[in-house]
Amino acid sequence: MLDTLISFATDNWQTLAISSAAIFLAAIVRGFSGFGFSLLSITAISLLLPAREIVPSIFLLEVAASINLIPSIWREIDWRSIGWLLLGYVIALPFGIFALARFPEVPMQLAMSIFVLWTAIMMLRGFRLAKTPSAAATTATGAASGIFNGAFGIGGPPVVLFYFSTPAAAAVSRASVIAFFLSTDVLGLTGHYFEGLLTTQSFAQFFAWLPALLIGVWVGAHGFRRIDQALFRRMVLVILAALAVLSLGKALYDWQ
Repeated sequence: MLDTLISFATDNWQTLAISSAAIFLAAIVRGFSGFGFSLLSITAISLLLPAREIVPSIFLLEVAASINLIPSIWREIDWRSIGWLLLGYVIALPFGIFALARFPEVPMQLAMSIFVLWTAIMMLRGFRLAKTPSAAATTATGAASGIFNGAFGIGGPPVVLFYFSTPAAAAVSRASVIAFFLSTDVLGLTGHYFEGLLTTQSFAQFFAWLPALLIGVWVGAHGFRRIDQALFRRMVLVILAALAVLSLGKALYDWQ
């Protein structure tokens, strides 16, 4: 693997520099909000490298980012809701994969992006749930995440919208989002391993991008500790809306 890492760093140093900058900026968003890293980094780096070569490395970085943040958020995680979310996620994930194999991806991604953008705008205008959702509603949210992740690799928005529309404190919402994504990323890496997608190249890229990730996550997490919770919620929704627009643009581009 060392030879592969050296080769990636020396033979493709321009690609390494540009991709590391993308990783750094996406990691700032991840450290600050708890989500957004995969969509931002994969969208940017896919302009340089095939997605098949990128995604396993990004999942490894996602796990590293979560592990880096977990010690500081452990006491704020809502484990009960994560349990119900993961139950729905695991049950529904195969149905999303089934849809991916049999239905056009682009129209589904367009519908998902429009839904997320509309919901984020509604929440920015003041919509909030009056009380914490029931176990059934939480499981249904996890199922939606599983379907969307299986269908087109974007399972985060339903869970982000779920946590940031509830009465829970911003710190609890952010911590729970991070813990949920750690669980789903580990599941995703397991799938990559059995599909033969987790290669020496994946680990070489992971180690090459790791410094940019750790520095970016630290910068983002440091910013979170300094910000007002109400302002943080609004910034999270703005980031989510921006990601929805980015996903919408990508879907429209792929439709051409």
